[in-house]
Amino acid sequence: QVQLVESGGGLVQPGGSLRLSCVASGSIFNIYNMGWYRQAPGKQRELVAHFFSGGSTNYANSVKGRFTISRDNAKNTVYLQMNSLKPEDTAVYYCNRIQLPNFQWGQGTQVTVSS
Repeated sequence: QVQLVESGGGLVQPGGSLRLSCVASGSIFNIYNMGWYRQAPGKQRELVAHFFSGGSTNYANSVKGRFTISRDNAKNTVYLQMNSLKPEDTAVYYCNRIQLPNFQWGQGTQVTVSS
């Protein structure tokens, strides 16, 4: 059973930056396409950034140009660099593979963008 542990969230002012990390319990990044999801209060979970097979990346329009997904296969870690944060980016952020079925969801990491 793969376990995912997200970290790096926090409270940041609009325009600020955060870097999220997700560590997986096994060597999965070479096999599965990983992505970052987020869920804001009262909203459905949405996919904001992910890898395609071959390593190319894709982003939701709402974060394109501001967020960057990256990974370190040797460390079983995927990152999300978030710049120019906006209040609407406030959510709990999760990582998971984009293929179904997803792995068991981790606890996520809370990102709050507020002045």
